[in-house]
Amino acid sequence: MSSRVSTGNLIVISAPSGAGKTTIVTELLRRDAGVRPSISFTSRMPRPGEIDGVDYHFVTLDRFQELIAQGELLEWALVHGNCYGTGRRAINDLRMAGFDVVLTIDVQGEQQVRRFFPEAVAVFILPPSFQSLVERMGGRGDSEDAAFRLRLRNAVDEVAQYSRFDYVVINDRLDEAVDDLATIVRAARLRRDHQAALAEEIRRTFEAEK
Repeated sequence: MSSRVSTGNLIVISAPSGAGKTTIVTELLRRDAGVRPSISFTSRMPRPGEIDGVDYHFVTLDRFQELIAQGELLEWALVHGNCYGTGRRAINDLRMAGFDVVLTIDVQGEQQVRRFFPEAVAVFILPPSFQSLVERMGGRGDSEDAAFRLRLRNAVDEVAQYSRFDYVVINDRLDEAVDDLATIVRAARLRRDHQAALAEEIRRTFEAEK
């Protein structure tokens, strides 16, 4: 069998805030050594427990604007009053090394990424209902916050975008949602275009038998 390393897939995951996408992706990364996360840049302050370079690259707003001006970001968006963006270089390096890259971004960012990478696999994660989303977000202890109310308003608009995505995962039971996402990642590796180089090498072994 060939030792050729195929370029990894780009898996784009979006969901309304509170739908559980971070938890699902974290579990996927634990299960599948062939998947790597894309670590986004953000201008917001770290939350308790978050680590720079692990959860996000935390930068100042001025530095974020420099990254935009230098063309270092594949996409960026203003979300809930803070800037978030995806670095080009790290994604390219990981994919060229054969890793699938999971990019967790909002629906605005997904549209930008697909303009550059139409072959990207787009997955939308839905909560089982609006009420379940309210309960999950309320569990953070910020249900009286203006930021909480803003996330709920945005969720209504974000959920309406699910029809643009290739796959939809319902996060009702966490283990099943992770299984579903893992299945999508494995299926993406078996697409004809992704397997074309290896399939052609195998086909050539049959040529000698003519």
